[in-house]
Amino acid sequence: MYLQNASINVTHFIIGGFDTVIRPEAIGVVMLIIYILVVLANTVNILFIIFDKRLHKPMYLLVCNLAVVDIIYTSSTSPTMIGVLLAGVNTISYVECIIQMFLGATMELFSLTIMAFDRLIAIIYPLQYHSYLTNTRIMVLTYILWIVGSGFVAVLPATVTPLPHCSLRLKYTFCDYAAVIRTTCVDPEKYFNLGAILSFFVLFFTFIFICLSYCVILFFVKLSSNNDRKKMGSTLVSHLICVICLYCPMFVIGILTRFGVVLTLEERQGLIIGIILGPTLVNPLVYCLRTKEIKNKIVKIFRKVNTVG
Repeated sequence: MYLQNASINVTHFIIGGFDTVIRPEAIGVVMLIIYILVVLANTVNILFIIFDKRLHKPMYLLVCNLAVVDIIYTSSTSPTMIGVLLAGVNTISYVECIIQMFLGATMELFSLTIMAFDRLIAIIYPLQYHSYLTNTRIMVLTYILWIVGSGFVAVLPATVTPLPHCSLRLKYTFCDYAAVIRTTCVDPEKYFNLGAILSFFVLFFTFIFICLSYCVILFFVKLSSNNDRKKMGSTLVSHLICVICLYCPMFVIGILTRFGVVLTLEERQGLIIGIILGPTLVNPLVYCLRTKEIKNKIVKIFRKVNTVG
């Protein structure tokens, strides 16, 4: 029974998602190491692209944008979870919680979508690519996606803010929308449905666009020479790895659970943590190791270090 008159004044929330964890310190150390690697790898990518004028091209601007999104996304939640596991700080202020909810994975989806669009244009119109997609146009398109993505994400905290709360305890490991809704005094079902609809809309249209881009790219790959095939195939594999790491767990949590798939609390939280840390670690490693210019730059740096040593 949901009673609005039983509401309490909320200034902070208690994070209870790790209460059943047997060895929190071990998990915290692993998450801390991964988080440091995520920030370090993405920062390296950003610095390489900023300070090397040869990399001031549309594709690398999008890689830089993805790195910025990765850092913001993982930094919005990872420190909170690490603090709970290693320091026992299991409270978060109401304002911080709302901000954390706002910094969701939508921009990750949009960033991968625009990167698919970039590769599609590069392969279909290789000669006209630099006239179609200039640095200025890519920057404008990126800004537009940030505005649109922020608008989508803002819907969720906006629906939570006016609601009365009957509990301070979050069921999950950070300020997930579902966790905060469960602390309110209202029937959560319609709000869960709202979250599922928004998730489905963003996931479906970005995923369909990426899949259609892949289909067109594969068609052009078949018509290309062997050398061009290897180059196009490498581009496709790089992007595909990043897409799979992000979309698979998101589809399970955001869509399949609304159609009867039942997850335990531990399974759900494991997938959520995987969505946060997995793609943000894989993305910079993939683009460092599979992007020729960035990889060559890393090799040169290591050679200089070895020479000096």
